[in-house]
Amino acid sequence: MSCDKIKIGFDAKRAVCNSTGLGSYSRTLINDIVRQSNQFGNVFAEENHPNADKRKAESEEQYSFYLYTPQKGEKQLVDQIVTADNLQFVYPKYHNIKLLRDLWRERFIVNDLQKDGIDVFHALSGQLPKGIKAKGIKSVVTIHDLIFFPHPEFYNSIDVQLYKHKFFSTIKEADKIIAISECTKRDILKFGNMNKKTPFVSEDKIEVIYQSFNNIYSEPQTEEAKSRVKAKYSLPDRFILNVGTVERRKNVLLAVKAVGELPENIHLVIVGKRTSYTSEVEKYVEQNNLKERVHIFHNVDNQDLKVFYSLAEIFIYPSVYEGFGLPVTEAIANNLPVIAAKGSCLEEAGGESSYYVEPDNVEGMRSAINMLLTNEDKRLIAIKEGQKYIRRFAGTDVAAKILDLYKSL
Repeated sequence: MSCDKIKIGFDAKRAVCNSTGLGSYSRTLINDIVRQSNQFGNVFAEENHPNADKRKAESEEQYSFYLYTPQKGEKQLVDQIVTADNLQFVYPKYHNIKLLRDLWRERFIVNDLQKDGIDVFHALSGQLPKGIKAKGIKSVVTIHDLIFFPHPEFYNSIDVQLYKHKFFSTIKEADKIIAISECTKRDILKFGNMNKKTPFVSEDKIEVIYQSFNNIYSEPQTEEAKSRVKAKYSLPDRFILNVGTVERRKNVLLAVKAVGELPENIHLVIVGKRTSYTSEVEKYVEQNNLKERVHIFHNVDNQDLKVFYSLAEIFIYPSVYEGFGLPVTEAIANNLPVIAAKGSCLEEAGGESSYYVEPDNVEGMRSAINMLLTNEDKRLIAIKEGQKYIRRFAGTDVAAKILDLYKSL
């Protein structure tokens, strides 16, 4: 490793190509890490910080960051990534040819990592290039979820086999694995050790480091912003909010059915990418005379989305299975009580003060919504305790833990 600087490489494909999910995780983490590394002295100067002395001693150490991405991506997403003198993008030579881009990301990127002198390469979306270990480059991979193992019904059968192959290849290459929840860690240990052809995955190879949420979701919104967004999207006066890709696994139809049994002035607003499942939701809405009360929006930018949160009364997230559930923490940051589904990691994202129902229990969902609408004391307790709970997901703490992990390698 270089004596004067540490070179960190990131697989940044999702950061520049995906507006939600893995893209949001990648952009937020890259920004937090770059800002953190460039402000060691300022961020950790507080007297009571347990790592103050250590961080002050490290404050002059220089990092260089390289964002490896097979294509230029979308400008609006690239513009969300922090600008810094020690950060640069790296593209393959033939980034206009899809096949060559894919091959580069899966294998040939290793040659560029070696040429650039990368000390640690962090794959942010669960896939490491083949051959990185053989080249002597230390590697970290973030694994968000392994839903395709317990719930293959949510995926194309060919994709399931492809995902499994990439997973086993990646854990074989990785020096360290970041799991974004204890639930994901359990799944890695369970499914990672079912393939006898790959090395045993020991518990000490895995670090649980939770996702951080974008700070824009904890910013108070002005009345002017609320009025603007409400008018722009013709939002109802009272609504429950759901955010996430409108796909079968996210199970938003449970919420639609529950809202149908609530007072008519209570609406449901759904924000997320459209899939074939969206048509199924729309069909149910039409057949049950809910078109005036269920509103589905796509392509809502982050600046408007944060206002959606501030206008809502309750946030619901009935997903059948998640690796973490970032929208839950975003909602809590926006002073919303949360109702989520049991059975995966959502209890980790929302904490004990949020409410949880079985993912097929319409009456349980309806009852939880009605309770939070009518019981102001429970509503306020859920918000207050939730705010305390999500402090553990603060961006600077997450960045500090990951920088420590890089240094340990």
